[in-house]
Amino acid sequence: MTPDFVLRLGWAIGRVLGRESGTPQILIGKDTRRSGYMFESALEAGLSAAGVNVLLLGPQPTPAIAQLTRELDACAGIVISASHNPHYDNGIKLFDTDGAKLPDEIEQRIEAELEKPMDIDPQSLPGKARRIDDAGRRYLDFCKSTVSEGFRLDGLRLLVDCAHGAAYQLAPKLFEELGADVVAVGVEPDGTNINDECGATCPEYVCAQARQNHATLGLAVDGDADRLIMVDEEGEIVDGDDLLYVIARARQTQGSLRGGVVGTQMSNLGLEQALASLGIPFERAAVGDRYVQEQLLARDWQLGGETSGHIICRDRACTGDAMIAALQTLEALHILDLPLCQARADLRKYPQTMINVHCPRNHAPGPATDAAVQDARDELGERGRVLLRPSGTEPVLRVMVEGEDHRRVEALAQSIADSIAANV
Repeated sequence: MTPDFVLRLGWAIGRVLGRESGTPQILIGKDTRRSGYMFESALEAGLSAAGVNVLLLGPQPTPAIAQLTRELDACAGIVISASHNPHYDNGIKLFDTDGAKLPDEIEQRIEAELEKPMDIDPQSLPGKARRIDDAGRRYLDFCKSTVSEGFRLDGLRLLVDCAHGAAYQLAPKLFEELGADVVAVGVEPDGTNINDECGATCPEYVCAQARQNHATLGLAVDGDADRLIMVDEEGEIVDGDDLLYVIARARQTQGSLRGGVVGTQMSNLGLEQALASLGIPFERAAVGDRYVQEQLLARDWQLGGETSGHIICRDRACTGDAMIAALQTLEALHILDLPLCQARADLRKYPQTMINVHCPRNHAPGPATDAAVQDARDELGERGRVLLRPSGTEPVLRVMVEGEDHRRVEALAQSIADSIAANV
């Protein structure tokens, strides 16, 4: 991304989405990357040139932008963030007026507008921009409204790792206001340390910090706070599959679970089996929270997510939200009257190995890889899975193999990865 591209992108977004609103205004939020300042200014200029008013929210979690887009009746919300990626990456996320990811048809219209020369009608007025100073407070109040009245965290010592990202101020404050004794780490962003050996993509760090600070539980979010990973009372990492199981189990106990659970092709086979033992239906979507959301909407279910920690509670929020997922998990433990380590004990995961192979985008694996994948599937049968998929954010092909024997799973994954690398 360059400032010139982002300027034209802002103009294209304004031209497409602004036309469909009587009083067009669009929110802009960002994470803590230094490049966010540059891209924020470019987006603001492009939107203004298209006649759209801009509301600047500053550093805010991605799900906060989604929620505030709805609350402030904006025609769209824009987040400047590369999520869990390093600081030198950046990206643009878009939400519609309902706080949902844009459908493909709207994205294609924006891309088509990008191909046109950027012009400004001299007869029309440019949009105005203003800052919203209470965005964080609005979002915190919304988060607290998603748990039962009177729900408290008194007596809980909680280690909160904010990845030096967008939630560095809000996440500790949320849990403190609910009564928890909070030890906050990853709360000193300098523009370049976002996701740097901390946060949801480095759960070993929150494990170590939780032990060092004698915390009951640990939780880690990623740079834009839409992913959540936790650490239980025994110091074990709790990923998105565990969180979905615990929340679903509590809701079933309470009689509030509507339908089943949506996971993805990456969800552990153990999650599917554990939910089946409770009589809870499970469906897999393509990898990506937007595809989980699509399945939930199609089935009118409420709960879904990804192993990586994107958790969608559709009856609570319009998108995946790490802070709300943490609250839902903590309330689930209250409902079950169990510590986290016991609440997830019946979920027995299959060993799973993931290898990222660097290769050009749209790389075709080739016959040797096809053969290696088929051999692995034949060997694993119904007691395992093999999945190849390109990353949506990096030039890598992800190889995932899952089965009962850890060593054999590793060997099969490495064999497939080697066949891909040999063909690059």
